[in-house]
Amino acid sequence: MELSDTSRFFAGVLRAGMNIVAAGMSDVGLQREHNEDAYCILPEFDLFIVADGMGGHKAGDVASKMATHAIASFFQATAGEDATWPFHFDPHLSVDENRLITGIKVANKQIFEASARDHAVHGMGTTVVGALYNRGRKKLYVAHVGDSRAYRIRDAQIMQLTRDHSLLNDYLLVMPDMPLEQRNELPKNVITRALGMQDSVVVDIIPAEPRPGDRYILCSDGLSGMMTDEQLRDTVVGAGDDIEKAAKGLIALANANGGEDNVTCVVIAFRAEGVQAVPVDKITGEEDTVVHGALPIMPTLPAERPKDGAKVEVVSVPEAPRVSAVPDEGAAGPTTPAPPPVHEEHADAKKPEPETPGGSGDDRGGGGGGGEAA
Repeated sequence: MELSDTSRFFAGVLRAGMNIVAAGMSDVGLQREHNEDAYCILPEFDLFIVADGMGGHKAGDVASKMATHAIASFFQATAGEDATWPFHFDPHLSVDENRLITGIKVANKQIFEASARDHAVHGMGTTVVGALYNRGRKKLYVAHVGDSRAYRIRDAQIMQLTRDHSLLNDYLLVMPDMPLEQRNELPKNVITRALGMQDSVVVDIIPAEPRPGDRYILCSDGLSGMMTDEQLRDTVVGAGDDIEKAAKGLIALANANGGEDNVTCVVIAFRAEGVQAVPVDKITGEEDTVVHGALPIMPTLPAERPKDGAKVEVVSVPEAPRVSAVPDEGAAGPTTPAPPPVHEEHADAKKPEPETPGGSGDDRGGGGGGGEAA
């Protein structure tokens, strides 16, 4: 494996009657100097996160690592019943939905405040997509901000669960019959929502009901923008039960198609009860690649830039410190924040074309459920 690759794998048995196995991988790609993506797998919470930093030399890599660290820290800190929740709890949503949304909002606030404090990282931001599995309800909650995506593959059919928060998609919401000529005139690399742009953010949330045989893929746009949905599906389906092979195959395909951006994915597989999950220490055969549920390493500001082609760690080794408390930020955050400004990524960043979403972007609990992806 190249030095630019980072990979983590997890396998375990859920008490809900299904086995779950997940693999995560990140690669710098072929045209970037350093990796601004990050991901995190926390098996103790059945939590999976992918973040795609923006800002280039303004520390997009710091923003993505801050996002994964802040969300993981929030889950660690709120494991007890007496934990402090810094934002409004929406009674119309489940505890898990509120927890995932709040973790992302905490990350947004931390990134925004760090950007305002430190000129070296001013203007940094990140997209994020996260998935949280509830064993009792047998539901997977997917939350996202920006254009990092979640897909589901079921019975050899692929479905995009998330809707990109892009300028083009926002136009299509109000002008669904926009002629193709007008669509082509709109910039493809502009997103309208990201963490760190304002002190509050709207988070979309989509509930899904996994079935045995399902595959869920969380990915940065560096992956989804370099292949068709059909290519993504065929790569995952072709890997069979080998989730590590599926993750490696997706990264390899994105690079084979040009590798224009950093490439990151987490592949999650649900298996029927009785199907043996691969033991966690047998997936790669390398002890230092096993996820133990520790927090991702928190970057120091300003960020120290890695050398070209250097390995960028996005999930910590065991023994990373846990966060004991979430700071009380006083009053609850606004439930209907002002829309964030349009944020344009690097001029050379390739942005994916819009697709029919699996969920809408209303403001349900600070998120936007588009109905259940059953």
